[in-house]
Amino acid sequence: MARKSLAGEVADGLLDRIVAGELPPGSVVPGELELSSRYDVSRMTVREAIRTLTAQNILRIERGRGTFVNPLERWSSLHAVLRATSEGTDASDAAVQLIELRRMLEAGACGLAAERISDQDLAALDALVDQMREARRAQDLERFVEADLAFHDVILHASGNPFVAVLFEPLSRVLAERRSETSAVPEIQEHAIAMHVAVGEALRRRDPEAARAAMDAHMQQTLDDLRTYILNR
Repeated sequence: MARKSLAGEVADGLLDRIVAGELPPGSVVPGELELSSRYDVSRMTVREAIRTLTAQNILRIERGRGTFVNPLERWSSLHAVLRATSEGTDASDAAVQLIELRRMLEAGACGLAAERISDQDLAALDALVDQMREARRAQDLERFVEADLAFHDVILHASGNPFVAVLFEPLSRVLAERRSETSAVPEIQEHAIAMHVAVGEALRRRDPEAARAAMDAHMQQTLDDLRTYILNR
């Protein structure tokens, strides 16, 4: 792997401080002199780092006023948003927003999959639901999460749209971390298995509307469980 440039290291350092809440949205970024001293780099390197974060809409430059941190919803870097989602201080809000994103994309993907899914994929879904049941009985959280994620991955690929799987690939690490937290609750495991069964049945009927509705209901149940058992709200 290529070594990160000095400007890239400074940009990462600033992003770390933003994600940690040290530089919250709307705050002014320290000046070039202070940053060059803090990171022991030239002012030109600092400028390049600032340009990098500005290009990703993480920062904005206001002439005559300074450089400011933008709110998360304005960021255009998926990598940076994922870091904020998994490491930031607003983890509860981020968890809800992640389910909202999944709901928009996965319901549509499930509808496409209903028209295109193969018998082999359907058999794989059945096997993964069985694996979830076995893992629940054995209290094997890691295996349960693995089967859960694989179930959704089969559907994303069965949609036949390569962009869908590509969009979800960067989310895999965050999804695994979230599932490990939520799936530790026995009631959530029970609900997840029931919802996966319903999704599989709709796909087996090759009914796009039913498949979309089943996945949408699954996402709603996931959101309800998150609020009830994890966020307590």
